[in-house]
Amino acid sequence: MTARPQPSVLVVEDEAELRQTIAESLSEQGFVVAQSPDGSDALDRLKGFAYDAIVIDLRLPDADGLEVLDAAIGRYPDILAVMVTGFGGVAEAVSAMRRGAIDFLIKPFQLSQLARILSTSLEQRRLREENAELRAQLRDRYRYDSVIGHSAPMRHVFSTLELVAPMNSTVLIQGETGTGKELIARTIHHNSPRANERFVAFNAAAIPEPLAEAELFGHSKGAFTGAVQARVGRFELAHRGTLFIDEVALMTMPMQAKLLRALQEKEIERVGESKSIKFDARIVAASNLDLKKLVKDGTFREDLYYRLHVIPITLPSLRDRKEDIPLLARHFVQKSCRNNNLPARTLTQDAMRALMNYSWPGNIRQLENAIEHAVAMTGQGTEIQARALPEDISAPASSLLLPTVAIPDEGINFTQVVSQLERELIVRCLEKTGGNKRQAARLLQLSRTTLIDKLNRLNVATPPEDISASA
Repeated sequence: MTARPQPSVLVVEDEAELRQTIAESLSEQGFVVAQSPDGSDALDRLKGFAYDAIVIDLRLPDADGLEVLDAAIGRYPDILAVMVTGFGGVAEAVSAMRRGAIDFLIKPFQLSQLARILSTSLEQRRLREENAELRAQLRDRYRYDSVIGHSAPMRHVFSTLELVAPMNSTVLIQGETGTGKELIARTIHHNSPRANERFVAFNAAAIPEPLAEAELFGHSKGAFTGAVQARVGRFELAHRGTLFIDEVALMTMPMQAKLLRALQEKEIERVGESKSIKFDARIVAASNLDLKKLVKDGTFREDLYYRLHVIPITLPSLRDRKEDIPLLARHFVQKSCRNNNLPARTLTQDAMRALMNYSWPGNIRQLENAIEHAVAMTGQGTEIQARALPEDISAPASSLLLPTVAIPDEGINFTQVVSQLERELIVRCLEKTGGNKRQAARLLQLSRTTLIDKLNRLNVATPPEDISASA
């Protein structure tokens, strides 16, 4: 780790003994100290060197200390200035602070106090600079052009993002698992007026139902077993920033009602408290399920749906934007090589053909993992061959999920073929789950009621195991 340079300080004081004492004290505290006996010398030194801090006596033989202060801050706006005097009062202190001084000390003062003021202020400035740099890096990472794609569906997403990001409107992002919903949510936040505030994520699928309310709204001490201290919830953490609620479709109906009330009233109550807490957070929600369909099925509140569905953004699956695969694949190769300190590598044409021919049920997330696997399996080579990809991508099974349908010259009965394929899928899922309808419905991403309707319509015989498995 590179050592930080010692902070530099210019001490401007006409009393030679005091000036030397201050300089020695600051040197012992790790500062590199320069000395000036008057204003003229101080101004000359400021022309040739950018000091981190300056200590200025208010009354100098040839100048007013406030004039030196103005010159120092005018040339170096970030310089930390402390005024000292044996004759000052409230008016002088107020004037110095208004002109940019960080503090005002009356002689005699403790030398440790001066060192503490400078050290604390320098650390605060360093943290501000680091935070500014991190924010700049985040803005670069989540620029619109950092969302990769040039297909027509993605161009539509980009144009929507540019319109939506500057607003405070609620956004609902829908798309299959792995399509990059959180990336889009962060891109919206980091290109909005709230970019300097927090982006807080809450995943309804990742938090057990009994804890979800406390995580989202916070709780008081003793509100439930294990609540040994009060805790601030995600709504409060996201105040003035953005709250991203992922997998919102998986919220229980009671949690949906509480979320709806919070969004309507712009206030929440911590679990175990009756005091209302106002919040100002932009809401971005996401779901990999069709919320409108869930509303029709009665598993998602219609009023909450319309509260979230202010500005919808639908992310295309990777199989619907295959022309973006080469761009994404090369990006992930570069990223993996950089993260693992490996020399640059390229994808061969046979590897690219394998990527283009695959259906990508896991979307972009699966593609990134496949590239990470391929980079590792390439060893010391510079070219990534198809055989380095995961086996299901490099050598897909001959029998796909759905059989290839030949189209004869006389055509096909579309309804009959689709019904046969639908029936085959349902039978396979029932076989996989031992006849458990609830589990089969989950695999097919259907409600149990919808699955039973399809079983009846397609006249699918339920396996005997179903009697005990679904009880």
